[in-house]
Amino acid sequence: MPAVQPPAKVLVTGANGYIAAWLVRLLLEDGYSVRGTVRSAAKGVFLEKLFAEYGDKFEIAVVEDITKEGAFDEAVKGVDVVQHTASPFHFNFSHPDELIKPAVHGTTGVLNSIKENAPNVKRVIVLASCASVLTSTTDPAIYDESSWNEPAVAEAAAKGGNTPLMIAYRASKTLAEKAAWKFVEDDKGSIGWDLTVVNPPFVWGPPIHEVTSLSNLNTSMLDLYNTLTGKKSSEVLTGPGNAYVDVRDVARAHVLVMQKPDAGGQRIIVSAGSHFWQELVDVANEVDPSLPFKGEAGATKGKPYVIQYNTEKMKRVLGLECRSLKNTIKDCMEYFDGLEGAALK
Repeated sequence: MPAVQPPAKVLVTGANGYIAAWLVRLLLEDGYSVRGTVRSAAKGVFLEKLFAEYGDKFEIAVVEDITKEGAFDEAVKGVDVVQHTASPFHFNFSHPDELIKPAVHGTTGVLNSIKENAPNVKRVIVLASCASVLTSTTDPAIYDESSWNEPAVAEAAAKGGNTPLMIAYRASKTLAEKAAWKFVEDDKGSIGWDLTVVNPPFVWGPPIHEVTSLSNLNTSMLDLYNTLTGKKSSEVLTGPGNAYVDVRDVARAHVLVMQKPDAGGQRIIVSAGSHFWQELVDVANEVDPSLPFKGEAGATKGKPYVIQYNTEKMKRVLGLECRSLKNTIKDCMEYFDGLEGAALK
């Protein structure tokens, strides 16, 4: 598909989310018109104030339950691109199917709404996760876009209600993404758009969506805060670690996917690099040596990373260079300093 340039109209689902709010901002700054979906009118009020300067270039559409059939039928009408970031996410379940089915139906539902009601759509971008790429958190590996987390799917199927929480989550992300690719393959003769999937690992960076205090901070940022304030054990701090990317770089990747013709039909890992949890503490102490928590200072320096991602496609197709870990951590620390209930020292 050709590049989609401003002033095209873009639907962003789950617009009040952590990554989505940054995506909306970047789209508006670039000159696009944006329709953002939220679960209630009340959830859109903050966004309407945040983006008030853009006038009628930004509008809200209410989609109460993204898993209901036809939920997006109205929201997709008249748009040129769909950025699907909304995903049902909770850890209150007795069987992994309670995570998997809503994740799959939420994704295929929006794709079906586009197929039936949005003839002008040229590209659909789905925000997925490296949870559907990573196959082990303990065995050293370099992952690329050909990897799928089949072990999590198999474990969830085998263990049912005894499936560990994170395995169920990873299985749901894997099966939801596979369902998106299958939808496009099955309907390629009757749809006029292509699909791109963006897969980030841990996402950090200053939020611009509505966060009133530490208690309702999004999961990944709360995890970072807990790391910097000594709530992780020494074993975890010096353990395998993972990989990270800045929220602003994930949002920029979603915009670039619209602007790069070659991005169509691609699965793209968007990662800044690997990390150990202790490394985050060490970097934070570089930024501010007066921080009280030091952890196991320097203990992971020089250690080979366990989880690594090949980002050749991100650089080649999107031309994206990500922020450094120090840049991201510094900006997060400044954000925490102004957040009610948060105190790094």
